[in-house]
Formats: sequence, structure tokens, C-alpha cells
Amino acid sequence: MKVLKLLAVTAAISASGFAMADSNVVKSGYAFEANQLIPTGVRAEIGTTGYGAALLWTANPYVGLALGWNGGDISWSDDVKVNGSKYDLDMDNNLAYLNAEIRPWGASDNRWAQGLYMAAGVGYVDNKYDVDRRVKAGEGFSVNHTDFVAGPNGARIAGKMHYDNEIAPYVGFGWAPKITKNWGVFGEIGAYYTGNPSADISLVSGGAAPNVERGTLEENIALEESKFRNDDKHEWLPVGKVGLSFHW
Repeated sequence: MKVLKLLAVTAAISASGFAMADSNVVKSGYAFEANQLIPTGVRAEIGTTGYGAALLWTANPYVGLALGWNGGDISWSDDVKVNGSKYDLDMDNNLAYLNAEIRPWGASDNRWAQGLYMAAGVGYVDNKYDVDRRVKAGEGFSVNHTDFVAGPNGARIAGKMHYDNEIAPYVGFGWAPKITKNWGVFGEIGAYYTGNPSADISLVSGGAAPNVERGTLEENIALEESKFRNDDKHEWLPVGKVGLSFHW
């Protein structure tokens, strides 16, 4: 059902994007042609949501579309902090997207200004993150802002945080100037509104004596797990990527 929703949203954005394009084109003296439905370029990209590629369409100098995929086991940050605790982070990204790219200065004679755009669209997000924290025997550590001392076998806390089959709106800003007639570069920053992820964090091995005032290690891990699911900062999936494009 969520895939069908994505297809419906995709069709709506495509239709509205080309409708907007057709209106602007007439006013600007351009004529829309059916062959504009054929991709006009491709790009390779890498960033915080993985590596991948996109097909590009140019409806007119002011409006374009990008249909792409990012994925892979890639991490630009090796850790994540939750409620004061730091976990090692391993990403497995799987994200498909469709964006409309609006270029206010698309018809400018300045090619650097031509490349500025605002992106708005939707993404199909199915990202998974493994989180892991290892504490040596006798070492002091904190969970849920509660102090503990690891037992003789140390302590390992691990689990998963994931966005399963989420349809997420996206907004971003980018710059994609052409370097030659066919080749160009691009960079983009933005964010998907995904809502809070699912999370499952637990004590995998070892342990620690209870904190007299604030309970057991397991109880505080459960409270910290809820922070993964409810902390506002996890409602947004940040995006930063760069790449190389080819236009024919």
C-alpha cells in the first residue's frame, strides 16, 4: 500500500511539475515537446544517505525533475549520541526519491546562477542502523544520564534503529553548474521528514550493579531506547551529497 502511495505521489508531482513547466514555458516563449519526457541527463552521487545515481529531466530552464536511488553500507559519522550516551553507528541505506528542482535563475546568462535550485519532493525510506556500545570491565559509564560501573565481563549494549518503508516529504537546496556543455557538478543539502524511527536496544552481554537511586542497567537501557523513538531530532533525516552529472 505504501508503494502505491509513493507511485501516486510520484505521478502527482510529475504532472504538477510538467504542468508548471508548460505554463512557464508559454510565458517565456518556449514550446513543450513530447520528447521532453525522455531523460536529458544522469548523475552519480554520494553523501550521507549513501551512494547512487539519478535520472534527470529538464522541462524548461526553470523546472527539472530528478528520479534517483541512494543506498549501500556507508557511514559519514561513526557514532550517534542519544540522551548523552554515544553509540557506534553502522548504516545500511535504501532510499528512492523523486524531486522537482526549481531554478529561479535558470534562463540567466550566468551559468553559475543557472545552477542554483530548490528541491522539493518525496522519498521512499527503508534505512537501517546498527548501534553498538562496548564498555570495558571496571569502567564507569552512563546510560540515561545514570552512572554505572561495568562488571568483570564488561558490558555491551546493542540493537537497531530503522525507518521501515516510510514515505517522507523532502525539501532541499542545491547548486548544479555545468562545467562544459555536457558535464557538470552538483551539491545539495536538505532533509526528509521521516517521523521517529523504530528502535530495539538491549543489554547483549555483561552488566553492571544497579544504581541505588535510579534503578538497574536494564531499566535505564529501556528508558534510553524510548529516546531513540521519541527524541525530536530523529524525526528529520538530514541529507548532504555531491556528485557529477552528464547531460546530452
